[in-house]
Amino acid sequence: MTHKAPRLSLGPVLYYWPKQSLLDFYDEIMASPVDIVYLGETICSRRRLMRENDWLDLARRLQTVGKEVVLSTLGLIEAGSELSAVGKICRQQEFLVEANDMGAVQMCSGKGGFVAGHSINIYNHRTLDLLARLGMRRWVMPVELSRDSLADILAQATATVETEVFACGRLPLAYSARCYTARAHQLGKDNCEYRCLDYADGMLLKTREGKNFLTLNGIQTQSSSVLNLIDDIGNLPGLGIDVLRISPMSQATPQIVSYFAEALQGKIDVPQARAKIDAAIASETCNGYWFGEPGMALSDMLRVSADASQMTLQGNPETGE
Repeated sequence: MTHKAPRLSLGPVLYYWPKQSLLDFYDEIMASPVDIVYLGETICSRRRLMRENDWLDLARRLQTVGKEVVLSTLGLIEAGSELSAVGKICRQQEFLVEANDMGAVQMCSGKGGFVAGHSINIYNHRTLDLLARLGMRRWVMPVELSRDSLADILAQATATVETEVFACGRLPLAYSARCYTARAHQLGKDNCEYRCLDYADGMLLKTREGKNFLTLNGIQTQSSSVLNLIDDIGNLPGLGIDVLRISPMSQATPQIVSYFAEALQGKIDVPQARAKIDAAIASETCNGYWFGEPGMALSDMLRVSADASQMTLQGNPETGE
């Protein structure tokens, strides 16, 4: 049986990069085989090197080279000024919006559709159907759910919406009103000196035994290991997955996108893709949540064999046809 290959998306940059570094990064992405690009600040409203018009100008540039652009909102809204900024994103009609907070969902409801980000807790088919009635076109599965949970949700849902799965990157685990990066430097959240600029991929947190444990990214907690679902790529279309998300990192993200695209197109097999991606990541990897195990685990369960990885995937991720 053949299935249409999922499209590739690039999630919003979760870290605080200098403006020119960010623009240079997206210049590379314009030439990459990624289909969908999410733009915007989702972590902290104090990260203001990119203003609203800067994001819109960048979105238009990406659109001119054939990328579908989605504007992402904050994942945690704590102040009236933040609510107002999210409202501006939700009210614009030029680009689709990724709502990462239920307040944003409410503002997007009935206004031409939206994407529900991974921080919207869609854990069952009833929630999926409810949000679809509010205008949700696509949802990003919460990263802590397994492939079996996804299959159950989609089997019971009545709504017809796209499903996007977080496939590569540091797992976004939690948000807090407290800024951990500022606290690590004995600074207050409102006087943080923008220390996140010093950590292009977040601040690594180790256990007392010296083992990598978590990554601190301002108010966000991430995994220290990098998720990589390339081993199961041959099975993903059959699960009803329409989009695979790659979360940007400061090094080798365009190359990782290319390796995923080549594997989806059958140009390289899964073991080759895994070796290339692992070398590009140059960090510990994990896939535990996907297989119903602890998230930091690297599971060998249900890995695709070399033969299965040759499954024919119909369609071209670059055209969506």
